[in-house]
Amino acid sequence: MWTYDKKLQYPVKIARPNAAMAKVIITQFGGPDGELAASQRYLSQRYSAPYDEAKAILTDIGTSVPK
Repeated sequence: MWTYDKKLQYPVKIARPNAAMAKVIITQFGGPDGELAASQRYLSQRYSAPYDEAKAILTDIGTSVPK
């Protein structure tokens, strides 16, 4: 089970824009092999899972945050 708390884990301080770093971040986040696509696959598979335990595991994986 998880709860949603809308706050940042670390404070964000941007000194100056960096287009090259932004490009690297967006490819990891939004590409077909990125984190967002992977989490959406897990969350969509939970709706067709036959067992409640499998649904719970897929939900936990799809909503987990790497530490």
